[in-house]
Amino acid sequence: MNIIEKLITGGNTLLWGYVLIAVLLLLGIYFTIGSKFAQVRYLREMFRLLRVKEKNPENTSKKQISSLQAFFVGAGTRIGTGNLAGVAIALAIGGPGAVFWMWMVAILGSASSFVENTLAQIYKAKDNGQFKGGPAYYMKKQLNKKWMSFIFAVMMILSYGTTFNAVQSNTIAVALENSFGISPVIAGIALVILTSLVVFGGIKRIADISSIIVPFMAFGYILLAVFVVITNITEIPQVLSLIFKSAFGMEQVVGGGIAAAIMNGVKRGLFSNGAGIGGDPIAAATASVSHPAKQGFIQALGVFFDTLLVCSATAFIILTSDAYGSGLTGIELSQAAMVEHFGTWGGIFLGIAIFLFAFTSIIGCYYYGEANLPFISKSKTFLNFYRILALGMVMFGAVANLQIVWDLADLTMAIMALVNLVAIAILGPIAFKALDHYMKQRRLGKEPVFYRDDIKGLKGVEAWPIRKKKTMNNVV
Repeated sequence: MNIIEKLITGGNTLLWGYVLIAVLLLLGIYFTIGSKFAQVRYLREMFRLLRVKEKNPENTSKKQISSLQAFFVGAGTRIGTGNLAGVAIALAIGGPGAVFWMWMVAILGSASSFVENTLAQIYKAKDNGQFKGGPAYYMKKQLNKKWMSFIFAVMMILSYGTTFNAVQSNTIAVALENSFGISPVIAGIALVILTSLVVFGGIKRIADISSIIVPFMAFGYILLAVFVVITNITEIPQVLSLIFKSAFGMEQVVGGGIAAAIMNGVKRGLFSNGAGIGGDPIAAATASVSHPAKQGFIQALGVFFDTLLVCSATAFIILTSDAYGSGLTGIELSQAAMVEHFGTWGGIFLGIAIFLFAFTSIIGCYYYGEANLPFISKSKTFLNFYRILALGMVMFGAVANLQIVWDLADLTMAIMALVNLVAIAILGPIAFKALDHYMKQRRLGKEPVFYRDDIKGLKGVEAWPIRKKKTMNNVV
């Protein structure tokens, strides 16, 4: 076991300490410039799209997922332990400066998110009345790299489909034990049963459940954070100053130094919002929209929602409490801060919030893994094996050691992210063309629509109709 731990630690040090941080930041800058700062310039358009009801005659199946439902599936998968336990770990190890680097990852990552989710929409496929897609699809169709699709699919199953679910159930078990005295074994069994009831109902049931839980709990949690900020308003300038000083190594703090702040801020920020990793596009591909860029915008907004709101909420709750610097880490630190601000019921609320957030993450992550199974094997036996493995990891996570689970999640996510980042770096110009095509129609006051021949050079596009010849002037 010692050798395995060393390999995992060494792999994480190499990928997270050097390779991925550089690639993520460089590609985030590239996509920001290539899209002409779309994540900032078109923020108002993103909010407009949340209210748009699609009227696309091509998509009439009751099985299909709306744009907002796909957003909530993605948000449900993102908003979980990364926002609550992950932020606490980043603060404990990297200091307050980690928060600043989380913000930077969100701003740059939003552009990366737009690119990968727009691509997922372009190359989605239709299966039994529903859409499906993701990085493995655009790697195979446009790049014609089946080996990339295979590697991505394997890493997706090992990370989101299994290891991530162990991370989520681990956090749930700890939170329920701290708040209600529930045994981790009992928590694990209950989670396995609840997960089984939802995931076997398919993406539609997952979307329905996420659409109920995510907005209710997320906005409730943010309101609590706003209350903390208001009641501690005199401390906020000091907290902000500490964040910025620590971010650039100007002040040594717990686990301090600029290297620790950057590494933990980027790692936990990415783990939380998922920009560039390749998981979110799987949810985005399920949406029924009239133009690929619509879902690109929606999911890009999701990155801001996840990190700038929910992660920041956790950070301010912790940094304005005496729990910070107490030696606690993970969900225990978040709970201690909540109890200090709100009394016993604050810890109880966080226990419930952790359960619901992490549960939506588990069911979303499960689907992400299942959606990639065909790139490895299409047999029913393999599907059943995956289901047993995924549920087993939920149980394992409830009783496992926290650190080894987090380290495994970091390593598998890093490999998967690297494969996806290579693909979207190559395919980025296609997403830029889709953006230009979308905005050209918006400037004319139209609700944008897309046809497979509107962008030259696309390969393997099957879910979008062909434009009639008399309107071919929209081709880019």
